[in-house]
Amino acid sequence: MLIDRPLRRLALAACAAAVMVTGLSTSAQATTHPTPGRALDSDTRFYVDPHSKAAQQALTDLKSGDLTDARTMAELATWPEAIWLTDGTPGQVATKVRGLMRSARAAHSVPVLVLYNVPGRDCSSYSAGGAADSAAYHAWVNAVADAIGASKAVVVVEPDSLALLPRDCGPDTDPTGSLTTARIADVRSAVTALEAQPATSVYLDAGTSNWQPVGEIAGRLIDAGLGQAQGFALNVSNYQPTDQLNRYATWISKCVWYATKSPDSGGRTTPCASQYYSSAAPNDGLPGDAVTFDDTSTWHWTDAWYDSTVGSPPADELTHYVLDTSRNGRGAWTAPPGKYTDDEHWCNAPGRGVGDRPTADTRAPLADAYLYVKIIGESDGTCHRGTAGPGDPEYGGVEDPPAGAWWPDFAHTLARNANPPLTFNFPH
Repeated sequence: MLIDRPLRRLALAACAAAVMVTGLSTSAQATTHPTPGRALDSDTRFYVDPHSKAAQQALTDLKSGDLTDARTMAELATWPEAIWLTDGTPGQVATKVRGLMRSARAAHSVPVLVLYNVPGRDCSSYSAGGAADSAAYHAWVNAVADAIGASKAVVVVEPDSLALLPRDCGPDTDPTGSLTTARIADVRSAVTALEAQPATSVYLDAGTSNWQPVGEIAGRLIDAGLGQAQGFALNVSNYQPTDQLNRYATWISKCVWYATKSPDSGGRTTPCASQYYSSAAPNDGLPGDAVTFDDTSTWHWTDAWYDSTVGSPPADELTHYVLDTSRNGRGAWTAPPGKYTDDEHWCNAPGRGVGDRPTADTRAPLADAYLYVKIIGESDGTCHRGTAGPGDPEYGGVEDPPAGAWWPDFAHTLARNANPPLTFNFPH
């Protein structure tokens, strides 16, 4: 049976988009060549994987007759997402990275890679795994660095590794502190290996704005080799809004400068004002007289601390950063008060949407890029939100897929709720 003309046009658009994604990797960007060195020009084109899960979902939706979702997923598939490196032997990961670098060079584009294989990752929770030990991890990272070679790449180093150190996993996890010391050393060694390549832009993961206080995460970044890297990454696999993240990131940059450049700091990050506390506020118990994370109208007290204590450091001495905007288009989610004992707000948050499109033209002075680091549509894990289950009560009792597994319904929701709305990433 023939479908009517509007639906036929949608079907053709979805098909064309799927074809275009493949074409983008070989021809659409042929006139743009990445600039040598580590800096990201404002017109940097990031690599689009022609075989992305979104592209595959678009074809699946089309075959099933779901033309609306087919078009939306096809639009998503034209935008660049990061490639995650999570396991394998040194030889296996090197083969994968060499193939990716060849594809990116052919497309005259810059791939975004995520290293996610540090020993003991994710407190052995939903995304447990990682290399067997530090020696195995160092060999694995060296293989990645060698495979990148002199080609241009962006690398986000180990999401959650610093914001969730072994000592943060519970009182019995790291009683001697040796695991935390090893974690810092592992991340620092990864930065050193990657920075040995001439065109690799390295960003250490720093969690997100509702996690560690500014001074705490700034100190961890410094210890883990931030001084060697291009900067840090925020909001990987999280949902915090872009404007809030830019503010938090700027405070981290100023705190790092204060601890490493200011003669008044004594090398300490602990005095730095944060998203939770500022000594510049009256802190007298009256409404608005203290910093509250959930009320950004109080964040001016934190700004006041940096204005009075740090001032205006030279712009070229402030650390840069990148943001993951893959799922922050509708901001963070919080369950109604009292609904759950643990709402697991970070886990497959309902009603969220894709955020700002990937770009190196952020118009934020210290933000090198907005990126889709998380694969849009992959599950965060099996969430019960403090209930006995079975299933996730926010999704009608459906059992969420394991962490990293593709979840079509979640992908569709994120794409439909994109803010700004998704469009095709047609070449210019």
